[in-house]
Amino acid sequence: MNESITYAASGARVGMVRTVLGDVPAGDLGVCYAHEHLILDSILISSAHAHILLDDADVTTREVTECAAAGVRAMVDAMPAASGRDAVRLAEVSRRTGVHVLAITGLHHERYYGPRHWTIQVPQERLAELFVADVEDGIDRFDYTGPVVERTPYRAGIIKLATSGEVATPREVHVLEAVAAAARRTGVPVLTHTEHGLGGLQQLELLRANGIEPEQVVVSHVDKIDDVGYHRALAQAGAYLEYDQAIRHSTDQPSISARMIAALAEEGLADRIVLGTDGARRTLWHAYDGTPGLAWLRTDFPAVLRDLGLDGSLIDDLYVANPARLLGLRAGH
Repeated sequence: MNESITYAASGARVGMVRTVLGDVPAGDLGVCYAHEHLILDSILISSAHAHILLDDADVTTREVTECAAAGVRAMVDAMPAASGRDAVRLAEVSRRTGVHVLAITGLHHERYYGPRHWTIQVPQERLAELFVADVEDGIDRFDYTGPVVERTPYRAGIIKLATSGEVATPREVHVLEAVAAAARRTGVPVLTHTEHGLGGLQQLELLRANGIEPEQVVVSHVDKIDDVGYHRALAQAGAYLEYDQAIRHSTDQPSISARMIAALAEEGLADRIVLGTDGARRTLWHAYDGTPGLAWLRTDFPAVLRDLGLDGSLIDDLYVANPARLLGLRAGH
């Protein structure tokens, strides 16, 4: 759809960004957190990790409101299909806070579903169809957890996949290929989960072999690895790197995240970096009496980066220009 194309301040052509409340121009997205968990309501996950249960829209609204007061205007909710996602509650949070929320489709690790879950048994083509429907028609009200599918008006704007190490398993390749097929059809970006930061380069190789160029991909959690060569290779390949570990080291700076950002900035690669908190822990949220609060990424982290020599305009790009480039629908969609 040519009418979905606009121009960023740099003159680069970018698409609209698909939020749960509708498409917005990428250039209007504002300060964006690129990897959050605002609603996470999974019995399978919370039974093993009670501190990860994030099921109260009122509490989430309080935490996101605090982020909005710090200048945050958009957040990516990174919970994919059938693993605790709730598009209805995400839309409620977005309406109540005025913060754009991007929902995700795709699948997470097998461990988030169980050994006999339908997500492991469904053919690749059918998985791709479900992902496309989330993007184009609307996310299922029941999040594919039962025999009834009732599509909401709230659409996904990103597709997620996960791998568990340096080498993807056959099940992970199966999902990756379905994600690539859906991304080719819809033009939305692909967000990847790396376990302990590992495997990002293979993810890019597999996605490229399936028609997805690295410029359409953001690789998450890579700042768990203290190896500038690895980060450089991902950035030089053209992918976006999503750094989300700094909030866990807010009292012990500079973190790996800050040091890697400074190192890539020196090499002219800071335009490949976006930021998030991956804050799927009550212990991090002010609204659950945790610390330092998700707003910390915007209120305090820029000072850490300035102390490492980054100038203000480059820091702003990490929050604004880079995610706008990443999250826009590709031309023709």
